[in-house]
Amino acid sequence: MSFFIRTDRSVKRNEQILKQSHKRKRKHGTSSEKDLGKVGDDDEEIESEDDEFERPRKSNDFQDDESDDPGETVQEKRLRLAKVYLEEIQRREAALLENGEVNKDTVTNLLKDDLLEKSHRLRKVVADKYTGFHEEGIKVLRCKDHHLTLTCLVISSDNKFIYTGSKDSAIVKWSIDEARKVKSIRGNKKDKTLIGAVLCLAISSDNKFLVSGGTNKVVQVWNPNTLELVHSFSGHKDSVTGVAFRKNTHTLFSCSLDRTVKLWNLVEMSYVETLFGHQTGITAVDALMGERALTSGGRDNSVRLWKIIEESQLIYNGHKGSIDCVKLINEDHFISGGDDGFLCVWGTMKKKPLCSVPNAHGVCSTNEEPNWISSVAALLNTDLVASSSNDGSVKLWKCERNYIKLVHLFSIPVVGFVNSMAFTSDGTQLILAVGKEHRLGRWSKIDAAKNTVVIIPLVKSGD
Repeated sequence: MSFFIRTDRSVKRNEQILKQSHKRKRKHGTSSEKDLGKVGDDDEEIESEDDEFERPRKSNDFQDDESDDPGETVQEKRLRLAKVYLEEIQRREAALLENGEVNKDTVTNLLKDDLLEKSHRLRKVVADKYTGFHEEGIKVLRCKDHHLTLTCLVISSDNKFIYTGSKDSAIVKWSIDEARKVKSIRGNKKDKTLIGAVLCLAISSDNKFLVSGGTNKVVQVWNPNTLELVHSFSGHKDSVTGVAFRKNTHTLFSCSLDRTVKLWNLVEMSYVETLFGHQTGITAVDALMGERALTSGGRDNSVRLWKIIEESQLIYNGHKGSIDCVKLINEDHFISGGDDGFLCVWGTMKKKPLCSVPNAHGVCSTNEEPNWISSVAALLNTDLVASSSNDGSVKLWKCERNYIKLVHLFSIPVVGFVNSMAFTSDGTQLILAVGKEHRLGRWSKIDAAKNTVVIIPLVKSGD
């Protein structure tokens, strides 16, 4: 039975979009993802073929090269780009030769690593290199536009800017290098933009679109450079709690407390389809390169992996309470946290967690209940993850032995609710959105906390 519901008005348009996408894949020889099978017993393994990853993206698949010659043929362009790529390989080989590290397999290994990295299948072991953080280098950013709790943040792909949202209907753009506010926008009741709390943000891989969602029930698309409104998508019937772009595309997923996930096409600024399945409000969504999305279902105690082409879903259960945050580590593993205090690492082939850490952030001294895990982060395609709560610390963890064990590396003291956090793509910094309250409610408040953006430089051995 399909869990995907389409409206009559858009079904023909959406079928055309999907058919065109499938034709392009068949043209390039990419087979579709095989069915992973039904979920059975708790310890049952889900069978799958390793074929659901896309072909490596060519340089002209995502956006046109700015240096293209109008008279250049497709073959000439491919030849030029191939020469540029080989020059880069030769440069890297020369650097290794200077260090005495070159061997006959160097070029082969570099090409293989590049292919795996572009398909998001390269696994890097880096957690052991992280030894702590530069306390004197921590930057705390504040502005009057965020006088209420910060709820979300996103980092541009070039690691130059941070975008943050808050409960006071504001979005602020910050410069990482200059540690200052660049631009901001506030809620406007006259034109009905940004009314209510901003609960989630996402930015496309090419930094062309910034998307926000919140209690106004609208998905809004902004120009990241000017913060001007580009388009608004209506359709959700409750607060929009999460938005995520599929990597290297302009396909957008949004989730809401109305228990639905919606798919949008930002190339044509159109609605595509709606995904049903969660029994309670959805709290978070994430996506990578594959044609699928990952969501956490809050009080229904489930995480779901939506397979778009097959129009099916996989259901994962493991938490005893509300699952409030989820993040993909790579295409095959993800991490989640909830109000039961459990921090869990999952594999997409198992319906139960590969490992769980109970009371990952301790127990509250007043009610002896586990401290609520408010956000998680992962350094993409590595073994380094982070978790946060309101216990006064952010913890960094190492995923060991094929993700079946979490080892605590070190803690970073932070006062307040860390409602969102993210690593810069180079792994040199961890950026936090901190507030006095949890992003989805006001049942607890920390008066000593400040509503701030915190930039934490991380220390690696050899630095």
